[in-house]
Order: sequence, then C-alpha cells, then structure tokens
Amino acid sequence: MSEATIKKVPIPPRGVDYRGKLVLAPMVRSGELPSRLLALHYGADLVWGPETVDRSMIGTTRRFNPSSKTIDFVRVPSQGQKPPPQNVKESVIYRVHPEREGRQHIFQIGTSDPDRAVSAARLVAPDVAGIDVNAGCPKSFSTHDGMGAALLKTPDKLVAILEALVKNIVPEFHIGISVKIRILDTPAETETLVRRLVATGITGLTVHCRTTPMRPRERAIRGQLKMIADICREAGVACLMNGDVEDRDSATKLIEEYGVDGAMIATAAEKNSSCFRSVEQGGLAPWDEVTQTYLKLAMEVQNKFGNTKFMLNHIIPGKQAAYKKVQSGKSYTAICENLGFSDLLEHAKEADKAVGLAADSNAKAPAVVNGNGNAKRKSEAPASAESDEVSAKRPRTEEKTEERKEERTEEKTEERKEERKEERTEERTEELPKENAVAPEAAQPAMAVSA
Repeated sequence: MSEATIKKVPIPPRGVDYRGKLVLAPMVRSGELPSRLLALHYGADLVWGPETVDRSMIGTTRRFNPSSKTIDFVRVPSQGQKPPPQNVKESVIYRVHPEREGRQHIFQIGTSDPDRAVSAARLVAPDVAGIDVNAGCPKSFSTHDGMGAALLKTPDKLVAILEALVKNIVPEFHIGISVKIRILDTPAETETLVRRLVATGITGLTVHCRTTPMRPRERAIRGQLKMIADICREAGVACLMNGDVEDRDSATKLIEEYGVDGAMIATAAEKNSSCFRSVEQGGLAPWDEVTQTYLKLAMEVQNKFGNTKFMLNHIIPGKQAAYKKVQSGKSYTAICENLGFSDLLEHAKEADKAVGLAADSNAKAPAVVNGNGNAKRKSEAPASAESDEVSAKRPRTEEKTEERKEERTEEKTEERKEERKEERTEERTEELPKENAVAPEAAQPAMAVSA
C-alpha cells in the first residue's frame, strides 16, 4: 500500500502524528522536565511526561513561573486533611516549558474513570501536544485503583475513558488522544483488545512488548507486534513499539522489521539520552558531556534537587569517581564544585537560591510549618518537604540512612532499581499520588510562583 493510500485517523490541528517518530517513554522520576529537555536536545522527536494521576491534577491552579519560564500546576498538599492545612506551601504537581517542549510534549494520565480523565485533561490540554492514557504500568501504585495495567482487565472501562477523551478534549483543544498498553497472554486476547481501542477515535497506540507480570530484565516479546501494527494500520492509527529499544539505529531496523510507525525508548534514554542520535549524527555522547548538559537544564528550570540527584546517579556510571561525588553533594553548588563544573557555578548558586537550598552543605535547614502548624526543621519535615534539604549537622547515621533510602542506584539491574523504588513508601507518595497525596513534583518547593 502506498503512502498516499494509507488510511489515517485525522490529526487535530494542534496535535502531532506519531508516525516516523522516536520518542521518550513516560517514566516516573526519569521523565520530569529536565529529562524531557535533555532528550529533545539529543534528537528525540516527542517526549512523554511521567504518568500523572487524574486526582492529583484536579484542583490544581495553572500559573506562569517567570523565573523558570515554565507553566506550573500547583496546589496545597492536603496531607490527608480536608480542608488542607493552613500555612503550608504550594507544591508543583506538574511543570511544562511551553517554548522548549510544548509542541512535542505528550501528557500521560493515570486514570480509571472517564469523567475524572476529562476533568484532569482539560487542565493541561492547552499546554501540550497530546493526551496519552496509561494502560500499561504494572506497579501497585498505579494498578491498586484500577489504573495502569489494571485497565487491560477492564476493557470496557478503558474504551469508555478513551471515548470520553476523544469526545470532549479533541474538539475543544484540537489535540489527539492516544493509549499505551502491554501485550496480553495470547495473540487472540491482544487482537481483540487492540481492535476495540483503535475504534475509539484515538490517533496513536503504543505497545510495550511485555506482559503485565514481566519485569524489565526479561527480554521483550515481539511475536505479536506485526499483528498489532497491521490492525492499527487498517484503522488509520499510528503504532509505536516499546521494549528493549536501545537507540535510533536499532529503532530504525525494528520499525522496518515489524512494520510499526515509530518507537519509544525508556531505559536506554534514562542512562544516556544521546541514544536518540544515530551513529551518523554522532552516536552516544560521553557520560560527562551528558551529565553537564543535564545539570545545566535542571538548574535552568529549577528542578527539584532530589530528582536531579536521582537522575545524575543514573547518568554517571557507578564505577566512576564522579558517582560518589554526586552522592555527597547537598546542593547544586556543591555538585558543580565536586564535579569540577566551574563554568556552571553561578548558575548553581542561582538555582540553589530559587529552590531554597543552602549553597553551603553545612548550613542549617530552615524551619517549615507542617500540617499541624508545628515548626520543624527540614530534616524532620514530612515526605512532601524536599528530602535533600537537610542539615549536615544531623547524626551521620541518620544521613546515611536517608541516602540509602533515596538513592539505591548502585544496584545496576533495572529490576532492582524499580523494585526498590516501589518498596520505598515515601518515594511512592512523592512520585505517583493517591487521592489525598501529592503527585510527581509534589515534593518540589514552590518557587517563584508557588512535575
């Protein structure tokens, strides 16, 4: 079939066609704003934000942050109280940079209800290029409420969510709706599901080539991929593949082999976003170059320091001396000094001031007011406070305990990384909120306006 005769679901005026695209996968913590900008810097065609639960977005206020030039969706963390406690700073739930990523940014929503999905999507739709529904995350923080991969077991609900978004969001905001799924146990089950999904009016479907119980260390299963691609093509829906895609050159080969329209990279991009470049374009950049580029972007957009540190520990190989230097840093300034990035020191000092960090790691953390109105030091603050803004005068054992809880990235297999993230209740609360918790960027101190 020639290009001219291929059926295509119409792409809305402000939407994007996923065909021919190599994109950044939605990843909790690894998909925040500076990570997306880094991927775009190295050639990603589109970037997905981290799954954000509908309830966490509903009730947010949209504000322009003049210092970071971002659109921030903020709210006061409820800390389980109704109404929310007084004298508590607003938290950034989601952050978008309209000039640098707006037309290439896909917002992924975690939802199990059509009405909530529409309400949450309406808030962010003016600032993104598309809305994607997460029907593939196997983690309990997503599936416990019927979201993520749990939707694969409730196809009627998933179809209803997609139809509601297509009916309400597309005509109002002129962007497309898509969905990300996993393969089911048998080709017949997958085929039945995919045929229902492509009939909802979506413009794109991404398939992660693993079943729900499979872990990232297990090899992706691509036996069903060509069948899925054929169904999508018949319906005029773009089909992206995900799972063990390592770089642009390997993606090109896989696209040709399986007949999909594009590919999505996750783990490889988390480690080195220059994987979006082909060998002809320069291939993988050295880790130190990627580190400096990422750090500069993170400071420019006033990224939460804990998230920046988390990402640096993925980018820098564990055997490098720089790895331990990052772990010991308690501020942007300290990290730049430790890594020898003298040209970034002025930026680092400005970033520390913006996010409320003391450039001197020995500086005592300021007091904060908790939900009960009691003043506590940052080291005593609840999970919604910036965990890295702690006093270096605490007992060394307590400091080491926090580092072990937050940064167990020395275990290099993806399975152990993800499982340890899931085990840490505090991080789960910070990353993907429940109804009364704070979402991915919730722990980020509200900056000039206030992931």
